[in-house]
Amino acid sequence: MSRHEVKERTMLSHQRRPLEVEMIGEDRWTEIRRLHHEERQSISAIARQMDLDRKTVRRCIRDRRWRPYQRAARVDTLLAPYAAWLRRRAPEVRYSARILYQELKSRQGYTGSYETVKRFVAPLRELSGNEALTQRRFETAPGQQSQVDWGQARVTFRHGPASLRIFVLTLGFSRRSFYWAYPDERLNQFLEAHERAFAHFGGLTAEHLYDRPRTVCYPNREGRVVWNPTFKAFAEHWGFEPRLCRAYRAQTKGKVESGVKYVKRNFLPGRQFVDIVDFTEQLGEWNATIADTRVHGTTHEVPLARFERERAHLLPARRQPSFLSDARVSRIVARDWLVSFRTNRYSVPFRLIGKPVEVQAREGRVRIYHAGELVATHPLRTGQHELAIQPEHGPGAVARNARTRYATGGPRTSNSNPLTLDVEIRDLALYDTLADGLAEMPS
Repeated sequence: MSRHEVKERTMLSHQRRPLEVEMIGEDRWTEIRRLHHEERQSISAIARQMDLDRKTVRRCIRDRRWRPYQRAARVDTLLAPYAAWLRRRAPEVRYSARILYQELKSRQGYTGSYETVKRFVAPLRELSGNEALTQRRFETAPGQQSQVDWGQARVTFRHGPASLRIFVLTLGFSRRSFYWAYPDERLNQFLEAHERAFAHFGGLTAEHLYDRPRTVCYPNREGRVVWNPTFKAFAEHWGFEPRLCRAYRAQTKGKVESGVKYVKRNFLPGRQFVDIVDFTEQLGEWNATIADTRVHGTTHEVPLARFERERAHLLPARRQPSFLSDARVSRIVARDWLVSFRTNRYSVPFRLIGKPVEVQAREGRVRIYHAGELVATHPLRTGQHELAIQPEHGPGAVARNARTRYATGGPRTSNSNPLTLDVEIRDLALYDTLADGLAEMPS
């Protein structure tokens, strides 16, 4: 090799070295230290796994604090007194030179031009972009972590358009996900969805990663984040450790974000739904036949097959009693005037079709409320996929009672006969039960 080639290679290596330092974001720095201190991996092994120079890995292990690389910016004389403030403030306003200029003028007494601020911010913004481009999705061990999030969907039911919230819990190792639809994101629904997911997987991971919804945490008067006490009690009840994404860094839970996008792109297009019950049933079938069995784009494995290696590492859930034994949960009454609760269905007055109700199990009975008023009670069913139907809730009772035929709030069709309601077709066993109940009523 000629002297000129050696010199050129040396120059290139010196040019790359600062850029490599620049590329190490906090997430990668944390992962390097975890692999070394917790998994006892060598510096060489970590360097190969993360495609880094061993000197870079050694520096990350040595440094007790993450220190972002900052490219030296050309500082105008007028801007020099504000350089430290600008470097600290720029990420908070997403590197907007206009906002920084406005704040400098109004709060700091800056007298220079906007173009000067813009030139200063440009390399900082570029540095931020490079770090974002080099973020990696770090793998977690089997049974270690789940990621949890809500998605939103606008759909059209038979009674009209509706906005749904889709709960998604994704197992970090296998990428197997659980989905469930709700009318809102209230705490009871949030906790109930967790328990549905635990039952679906037959267990739960040691930790769960969240963005920062108020159902999980909220800031106190001092600006510090505190846990929602009910949610914290729920986590302790089930024995998992909740973790939070860093503020404004929701992409750190990218596995579940991908699950939300997958529902919107693969499940929703071209489908029709009768009501929220039908939506959830179709969602469950799609999850079992499509989502669980496709080859995942990141792991290049089938989630259901990869789950077999994760199953034994989950915390057991089947023997643990529900945290929500007495809590009320929200439901939307389906077109067959039934509401689903713990895999079973209970009837309510059919005038409430399409309306929200709250369901509560207590002392062996299911109580159903609408607008704070008790509208139905049933014995609590202990099996699965059972029906509890009271004939007086159905349209046949209204047809036999002229005084309540045109009761306020009842669903109306083009035909004035309530018996001709357009009801979703379900399992024939449901209609056998309905027929038996109606036959027992006096004519």
